[in-house]
Amino acid sequence: AKKVAMNIRDDTPKPHFVLVPFMAQGHTIPMIDMAHLLAKHGAMVSFITTPANTKRIESTIDRARELNLPIHFVALKLCCAEVGLPDGCENVDKVLGKEQVKRLTDAYSMLHEPLVSYLHEQRNPPSCIISDLCQPWTGDVARELGIPRLMFNGFCAFSSLCRYIIHQEKIFENISDDSKLISLPGFPHFLEVSKAKSPGNFNSPGFEQFSAKILEEEQRADGVVTNSFYELEPLYHEAYQKKIGKKVWSIGPMFSTDINAMAARGDKASVDGKHCLQWLDCMKPGSVIYVSFGSRARTVLSQIEEIALGLEASRKPFLWVIKSDDNASGIDKLLGEGFEERIRDRGLIVRGWAPQAMILSHPSLGGFMTHCGWNSTIEGISCGMPMITWPHCAEQFLNEKLIVDILKVGVPVGVQNITARTMQAHQVSIVKRGKIEQAVLKLMGEDTDTEERRMRARELKKQAREAIDGGSSYNNARHLIEYVMAKK
Repeated sequence: AKKVAMNIRDDTPKPHFVLVPFMAQGHTIPMIDMAHLLAKHGAMVSFITTPANTKRIESTIDRARELNLPIHFVALKLCCAEVGLPDGCENVDKVLGKEQVKRLTDAYSMLHEPLVSYLHEQRNPPSCIISDLCQPWTGDVARELGIPRLMFNGFCAFSSLCRYIIHQEKIFENISDDSKLISLPGFPHFLEVSKAKSPGNFNSPGFEQFSAKILEEEQRADGVVTNSFYELEPLYHEAYQKKIGKKVWSIGPMFSTDINAMAARGDKASVDGKHCLQWLDCMKPGSVIYVSFGSRARTVLSQIEEIALGLEASRKPFLWVIKSDDNASGIDKLLGEGFEERIRDRGLIVRGWAPQAMILSHPSLGGFMTHCGWNSTIEGISCGMPMITWPHCAEQFLNEKLIVDILKVGVPVGVQNITARTMQAHQVSIVKRGKIEQAVLKLMGEDTDTEERRMRARELKKQAREAIDGGSSYNNARHLIEYVMAKK
């Protein structure tokens, strides 16, 4: 049985955590999970968001209310017009150009005064701010209020350590060849990375000040919180903690295994969750491969065609989530040319947003083709899924190294180049259908390697469960609250 939340005496004020996510779905979802986790451990949480972003998480807000959790979703008005953005343009998912992203980060930093005002009005004063790496202005808020600021970047310890060394040691500063492999100094073992496949940390022209502020606040933060668990990566957890000289609390996997909570996570689903489950119920256990590239990746038409034909050629059942900036009629035409008819008995296509955690935990799932974003990776690990790795950008190529080379639960599809959402279609390096078919057959096959990969994936699932059910992550969440109460 799950342990009860730590007892905080009724006559002592609850520790009050202020959570400030970066407002993109992949950054917001784990921080909502964190809010639930802290609240279940007896803390009070103020979750800072904006009016347009509140609309996107209505089901989550309703769920917290139903469970009577002490989470307050605080919608602070974002000054879009002042930075030259249209009203309601409050989430990074809604902007494409780098100039617009820059304006949005400027708008976020203008939440400083409204946030301080809100917190001064609270009967229970704030005890701690946990904010996204990409909200560095919150460091100033924490110092103004005299409370600790902990950093959350949504990475695992392995990729956090790589990223820290890359940026703090400036290892690519005089490297003109983006594909040249450089070994990471001070890493626990030999590891080579290239500039092209490393997290960018807002290193585009115009982001110099913002990037410098991120690195400065990373140094000044009181500690780090990760959505990982100690047993998954003990070597890198210890090395990262030692490198930064501060405490790292690994409290993941943070997502709930409750079916209603899984259905409510993220954006509004484009498909009825029940329909997905009914379809999956008709499939044999462990037979279906789930294909999804996260909330921000957008797949171009020519790549959609290759995925479709690769999946068809593999003859394996699949559930495929398609997100694309191309118009829907183009996709309908592409998939309508006999394809959907041919795969009708073994393929389900969802256009838009799907209840991913719910799908991954279904018994008929046997594999996951993923972009290697950390949310998807930790969900896949928690559900015991072997993975086909298809990194697109950010730290995803580093996560691929962890999945394939270290945890040994992945098969790479063979991506060599970054695919950023802002790229034009002609710049995207297309993975051909033959490689896709080959990766699916390798992941979903019957040979010894495949079975060993499945066994390792099942073992990681067991370790993830143990970590949150009274193990390392459960204890870390308690210790985090104790640390904050001691500081108070």
